[in-house]
Parts: sequence; structure tokens; C-alpha cells
Amino acid sequence: MGKVFSRRTALVAGAGLTAGLTVPGVARAEGTGGIGFTLDAETLDGGEQVTSLTLGTSRIGPIDPASLTTGTFGVHAEATSPIDTGGQDVGYDLDRPVTAARLDRRGNIVLELSHGEGQTGGGTLGYINSKARNVRLDLVYTITQNAPVRLRHGRPVSFARFTQGRLANPEVDAFGYHTSRSGMKYRLYSPASPRGRRPLIVWLHGGGEGASLPDGYYDNETTLRANRGALGFATREAQAIFDGAYVVAPQSTSAWMDDGPRFAPLIHEIIRDVMRTRPVDPGRVLVVGCSNGGYMSLKMTTVYPATFAASVPICGVVAGREEGDPPLVPDAELAAIGTPTWLVASRDDDTVDPQANTVHAHELIPGSRLTLYDHVVRNGHRFPGHWSWIYVARNDPSDGGTHVWQWMARRRR
Repeated sequence: MGKVFSRRTALVAGAGLTAGLTVPGVARAEGTGGIGFTLDAETLDGGEQVTSLTLGTSRIGPIDPASLTTGTFGVHAEATSPIDTGGQDVGYDLDRPVTAARLDRRGNIVLELSHGEGQTGGGTLGYINSKARNVRLDLVYTITQNAPVRLRHGRPVSFARFTQGRLANPEVDAFGYHTSRSGMKYRLYSPASPRGRRPLIVWLHGGGEGASLPDGYYDNETTLRANRGALGFATREAQAIFDGAYVVAPQSTSAWMDDGPRFAPLIHEIIRDVMRTRPVDPGRVLVVGCSNGGYMSLKMTTVYPATFAASVPICGVVAGREEGDPPLVPDAELAAIGTPTWLVASRDDDTVDPQANTVHAHELIPGSRLTLYDHVVRNGHRFPGHWSWIYVARNDPSDGGTHVWQWMARRRR
């Protein structure tokens, strides 16, 4: 949610006035603009959370780390939707427990915040049921200083005020912002030192990460913050397996399933743009997508049968939306797919029936592979059965000892 703060400058300009400390002999660190702080975020398997705050205190001099405790500062967070929710409360207004207080290598104070899968109050996104969309929440963090900190030469210091700065998520920030000539937004990760022509991985998001144009909402952010689908391919592990790969994440103006045939050429235009401006190997373009994007990854291989070296549709949709509706991807199209395909789903998916969609597609696509899980569980936390993209983002699916990333990396058209 990198643009939450630039879009809501007025909300954050003075966020976090400290409680007054009138301790005798304690110096006030007034300074121009007070002490700024950043919101440090990580995209977990279940979505992005603010995991710590970094206070820009290095300029006041070396702080004695022994003067920092979990009670030195209090943190309050308020999150609200940037668009109308129809009365649904998608945000929160609560205190964030500080689990540790330390200094980073620059001498800035870092407040570690309680966070974890399934934990409320730290997320940067809210899901609006009536719109079936994730939105970046407007976040206002308030820091209260409860006790002075001490400089290493012994002088106690309290800070006059705190000013909220940007949201920092290094994994997300590594993806640049782009817009195609047709107006479709996308994010692009480029390998650090591409040597020769490299693979291009196309990540197609789920339905919740599209735009909501009736609300003027098209952020180019939720695609990287709702899950680790695209981010997984930019990790050090993945980049080593692919020997450096570009990763592109287009954002739909609605949902891919609303009009796949119309969206297909818009996605293809982005692929061509990246191939024209970056050293991409045209024989190693790979498409991966989840849910709505699982449908779209299949659709792309039917519309552009000569473009992709491999396809990984995750919990995708091929059947009609409602009983009696024509299939989104007809059987004849599935049977004609020649792109190497590895399908992934979980048996307990209660959003997209895996039997009528993933298993059915596997039975028709020649030579396709299938990984069908019983549940979606990672590090002891059980996620909804629809979230099987978590496994692909962690390179978990395997077949005959070969994991899905390695399989993708070996595919050539």
C-alpha cells in the first residue's frame, strides 16, 4: 500500500503527537518536523502487515539501548477504507502491542509490533464484500512516549512529536510502476544483473485485486500486497532457480473473468512491451495465476498458443459462473491446449469447486500435471482452502521429485 500516505497527506502530516513528559532534567528533542517514522511492512502468506515502526532518531546522537523497553513507547493504529464500503467496517482502531524495542545499525529506534497470520489490526488491506475487492486502507499511526530514552553519555531525552512517513516493504518496492499504452497498469521486477536474455514470469492476480473503476479506484498496489504470488518469484531462491527472471504483474480494471477475451490482448500488449524494452527470452515466457487469474492463465494459452513455455493455473475457473451458464473455458479449448500446464488446487476449496474446474481441466489438457492438496496449511496455520496459491508462492508443489519452480525454469518453447 505504498501510495496510501501520499494520497492522504493531510491525515498523516501530524500523526502521533506524544504525551507530554514533564520529568525534571529531561531534554526535549524538538527539531524541525519532530521525529519521523516509517511503517515497516511484510507481505505474509495471508497478506501484508505492518510489522514494525522505525523512528528516525539517529540524528540526535547515540542512544543507550538499555533505556529501551517494550513500555517506552505506545503505538495506536487507525485504518479506514479509501472508498465507500456500503456500511461494512473493513478497518480497525486499536493499540498495537510493542513486542521489542531496539536500535538498528544506523542508530534508529525500531519498535517491533505483534503480528502474524490471522491476527487482526496489522493488515494494510481491507476486503469490501459488496465490491469483491481488496483496497489499501488509509493508515494513521500514533506514537506516544511513556518514558524518556537515554543517550549514551547519560542525558535523558523525550521527543516533542512524531511524524508518520511512508510505508516501506522492500519486496514490494522492488517492483517498478508502469502503465501500458492501452492504460492497463502493471508492476515489474527486474533481476539485479541480467546476463543475456532472461525468462519472463507473468503473474495474474485473483478477483479481489482488480480495480474498482466506479469508485475511481485503480491503485496498482494490491496485486503485490494481498499475497506472495508475484513476490515469490522475485525472492533470492526463485531468482537462483530461474537464473534471473523478470516478473510482471498486470492489474485488471475489474476482474479477469468479467471479459477474458477482451483482457487477453491487453495482457499480451504488456508482455510485448516488456520484451521490447528488456532482454527477455521469447522462448521462456511463463504464465501463473490464481483464482480469477487461474482462469486467465488458461485463457491466455488458448488465445496465444505460441506465446508461453509453461502455464500454472491455481484454483482457476473453467466452468460457468452459475449452474446452466456456458463454461468460461469450453472443453474443446481445454483439449486443444498445447502449452505445458501444471494445475494446483485444494480439495477443501469452497470458493471454486476443484472437481468441476481444476480436476476437469487436468483431465482434458493433454499431458498436464496436477497437485491437489487436502488443506492449505503453512507453519501450523490453516488458511481457507481457496488459498492454494500460497503453495506455489513457496515452491511447494512437486511431481516425481521435481518442484514447480524447477519445472517452470526448464520449460522452453
